[in-house]
Amino acid sequence: MRWKERQHRFSLEDRHKGPLTGLVFDIQRFAVHDGGGIRTLVFLKGCPLKCKWCQNPESMNPGPEIMRIPHHCIGCVKCATLCPEQAIEINENFEVLIDRDKCTYCGECVEKCYAGSMTIVGRYLTVDEVMEEVERDRPFYNTSSGGVTFSGGEPTLQAEFLINALQKAQSMGLHTAIESCCLCPAETFAEVMKYTDLVLTDIKHMDSDRHRELTGAPNEQILANIRMAAEMGKTMRIRIPLIPGCNDSEENIEATAKFVKSLGSSVEGLDILPYHRLGEPKWEQLDRQYTLSGVTPPKREHVLALKDLVMPHCPNVSVGG
Repeated sequence: MRWKERQHRFSLEDRHKGPLTGLVFDIQRFAVHDGGGIRTLVFLKGCPLKCKWCQNPESMNPGPEIMRIPHHCIGCVKCATLCPEQAIEINENFEVLIDRDKCTYCGECVEKCYAGSMTIVGRYLTVDEVMEEVERDRPFYNTSSGGVTFSGGEPTLQAEFLINALQKAQSMGLHTAIESCCLCPAETFAEVMKYTDLVLTDIKHMDSDRHRELTGAPNEQILANIRMAAEMGKTMRIRIPLIPGCNDSEENIEATAKFVKSLGSSVEGLDILPYHRLGEPKWEQLDRQYTLSGVTPPKREHVLALKDLVMPHCPNVSVGG
């Protein structure tokens, strides 16, 4: 089914009266770093945070989006001539300019792009359609103690869909995990936790004001939800994305380690994730500015020194996840 036909099938009106759908931007199979064993990752679109270093900026917007890879373009101008909303222009340098306020994501430009430089991120799927894809690798889950992990974006932003998908997964006998920033109402988080076996979450900064500067939101609700998961006895793995000049001070890292220690035995480990620039090109493909351009990954010596700082509080520490 073509993208345009699928979107028509799941129009806004239909989604209110038809089967429950979620906006999924990717499904990755054979993942081994997002929970135990071999897993399938389901990425749901939309996030309440706007982290400056986000490696999946296509996950932020809660609606479909056009992504364009400029160096794939062959200059055929079909996208501009076929766009029914006249949302695409070609300037004097033969650069493609997209007016994202006009774009309705009809898919004409994507279908007629000979070079494949245009794509629409986000497709509406039902819970059953997602779980049919997940079920394909059942033998691998069984032999590796794997399962399904719902990620994003922020999966709790599509709470109803997430809860139904988690319930369906557990009814199928699958181990369930979520990768979450934990920024959502407490009652929503508590409901999600009922059907979640493992919580994978980042702690981006312990100072709430600095957290707001880096991500667009304070951290009080995030830390409260993480503590709630611990009190509910949920197995957790905490990650620290280590971003030079943002959150890599000894003071912040030690404060994070002390908070993790206070969560008790629910935390199975802490991962230090050094910054990398692999996601930077995606920002350009979405016509967004990457404000950390020029920032280089932290030196190995600095990362290992921070690991030594964390170890007395959290013995099970890894670098890189």
